[in-house]
Amino acid sequence: MHAMQYEITLPADYDMGVIRKRVADKGHLLDAHPGLGLKAYLVRERGRQGSPVNQYAPFYLWRTVEGMNGFLWGPGFRGLSADFGRPAVRHWLGAGLTHGGSGTSAATASASEAASAPTSASAAASSREEAAGPPTTATRETVRLPESADPAEAVERALADLPTHPALHTAAVAVDPSRWELLRFALWYGPAPEDEPGVRYQVLHLSRPELDRLPAGRHW
Repeated sequence: MHAMQYEITLPADYDMGVIRKRVADKGHLLDAHPGLGLKAYLVRERGRQGSPVNQYAPFYLWRTVEGMNGFLWGPGFRGLSADFGRPAVRHWLGAGLTHGGSGTSAATASASEAASAPTSASAAASSREEAAGPPTTATRETVRLPESADPAEAVERALADLPTHPALHTAAVAVDPSRWELLRFALWYGPAPEDEPGVRYQVLHLSRPELDRLPAGRHW
């Protein structure tokens, strides 16, 4: 699993209706993209949920490198770059995943254990999404690991701390080893819990063609 995000910060007086229309018109184009676990079309609006900026900030969980490359070198990203300028793309290596309502602990389930029955947790999450509708909010927390910290221990703690809240749709932990930065990302049905740390986003659309094929649990 690979996590990816780019952030396009827009002027303070920008009409965010333009972004909403863009997502409404084009969001479905990745609903069947090969190798894509999920793409959350995220926005922040100045003055809402404590955001100081207007921002379009899609977040991805890729199941395959080929799928990620196919997007970055394909017409979708080319079109985005033509409209907004080419953004810097952040990338993190996936460390673990939890499907909401699955009861699966990412800290205790190894990749081999999770892969042996990958559909049970994700099927439960899919059934809940059909009943409750798609997630509407997201949170993202990034933490730089001190040089004195053991990265493996930090990742294990982050996996153990993945939320089990009933409003959780999906949560993931990933690491950027070039900066030794730990990422925790979560999608929520309805408002995110008040005590959930990190930046808060609205979810305009969720493409999730291969989310059910991303195993829950630890990814090593």
